[in-house]
Amino acid sequence: MKIPTFSRPEIGSIPLTLIVSAYLLVVTNTTFWSRSAAAFSSNKTSLLAFSVAISLLTICALVTLSVRYVIKPVLILCVLVAGVASYFTDTYGVVVDKEMVESAFVTTGAEAGHILTPHFVLHVLVFAILPAVMIGVVRIRHRPFLQKALRNLALILPAFAVALVLIGYNYAAIAFVARERKEVLNVFNPAAPLSSAVRFALSAYKEVDAVVAPFGTDARAGDRLAAEKKPVVVVVVAGETARAASFSLDGYARETNPELKALGVVNFTNTTSCGTATAVSLPCMFSGYRRTEYSESKAHTRQNLVDVLTHADVNVSWWDNNTGSKGIAKLIDYAAINGRQNSPLCHEGECLDGIFLDGLDSKLATIKHDSVIVLHQLGSHGPGYFGRYPEEYRRFKPDCRTDELMNCSHDEIVNAYDNTILYTDHILASVAKLLAKHENTMSGAMIYMSDHGESLGENGIYLHGAPYAIAPKEQTHVPFISWFSPSYARTMGLDTKCLLAYSDAAMSHDNLFHTVLGMMNIQTDVYNRELDAFAPCVARS
Repeated sequence: MKIPTFSRPEIGSIPLTLIVSAYLLVVTNTTFWSRSAAAFSSNKTSLLAFSVAISLLTICALVTLSVRYVIKPVLILCVLVAGVASYFTDTYGVVVDKEMVESAFVTTGAEAGHILTPHFVLHVLVFAILPAVMIGVVRIRHRPFLQKALRNLALILPAFAVALVLIGYNYAAIAFVARERKEVLNVFNPAAPLSSAVRFALSAYKEVDAVVAPFGTDARAGDRLAAEKKPVVVVVVAGETARAASFSLDGYARETNPELKALGVVNFTNTTSCGTATAVSLPCMFSGYRRTEYSESKAHTRQNLVDVLTHADVNVSWWDNNTGSKGIAKLIDYAAINGRQNSPLCHEGECLDGIFLDGLDSKLATIKHDSVIVLHQLGSHGPGYFGRYPEEYRRFKPDCRTDELMNCSHDEIVNAYDNTILYTDHILASVAKLLAKHENTMSGAMIYMSDHGESLGENGIYLHGAPYAIAPKEQTHVPFISWFSPSYARTMGLDTKCLLAYSDAAMSHDNLFHTVLGMMNIQTDVYNRELDAFAPCVARS
């Protein structure tokens, strides 16, 4: 019996490139076109010119690469990247920038599981894998090299010229949108995510042989620390995805901070983040650089806050219930606690932040030396907000009980998120109470600052990671809270009533480095008293 054979369909390289270009422009750029329409809403002529120009430039770029051995890999890569990226831009309104690419590379399996939902898998199958397979199956007809080059140029040159003319005649409007409305080009598929991936790869390559320079090696204990008989202990809680807009301490109508309110903490209401993603904000917070001078390469090639503290003979520990310290804790005692087994607080590789508390109680009971303990929370990381709090903190209902936010109402999403803040309130209050519990043997204080905020559907945007220049306030306005035991305040000459009097002063991640050094009474040339949030209320020794 003869086995039937199937002939592969054939198509010319230019027709295939035009079809794929149309697919990318029409199918994978829904968010791009809607944002373009909004940006050019008052100038329909410029919108048309911009649309035609960017379409022609896309065709020119792909036709340029439509040569033998190159065209298939390029087109397959484009549809795969655009198909995946379009899910995030169209579903959550987020930008697949360098920081998001980095986050994807360092994410844990448990965290990735919240993104790899049935809806995501279906989207990728239909809009990325299926067209990629179709490109792979088709047979491409190629002309001899010279004929191929001439035919490509016959299309590229006039298309490129028309694009330049359209941009030239509408330059003012297009340049304004490109400069001031970065949210438009930042979601153009696949150019934007491919550019982000290249920038991430280049930065990662540069860091392979990076040498970490010493910093603050002159650090030493100040007079107050040296004279104190009991050890001084500061717990630094690095929050995750907590936005100030959902903290009742910052004016939110719902009571999401009842326990902290009862403790009488000091809350700074006007604090901004260094970035909108953990990969940027966390190292920036501990780097000692101001946001305006910070860069990833600088952070990875110089010691940071925890290292300066160790130079002053302070014991520093980092407990991580997230995706790691982002390189901060390379030289100190580090423990990842989110993979614990046989704990009711842990499930499928993730643990509720309550996992910190039992260990912290035991740790505080044995401390004999000045110490700083950093707790890196899982906090309110989305989209699976419902997995960040136990049943007893499911106070706001109905709450979204799925990773697929598009299947929940706005109120359900907000309820789930607010429950995460309610639980963080409990964790922070519990840390303060544990410090108070051990006040006979130590002088303790707590400082909490979130790495970035979160969008919950405002202006059609969800999650976080927006480019800082265009990031909504919900992603950059973060909570900053502190608590001090009476013995700590006495030892450090700190007037907490004074702090309350100026708690509305402008603060930022720039302050954390110097504030913690001040809290531990560390003397070093790298300390800047002007950036110490508590310094105005500390009596000079």
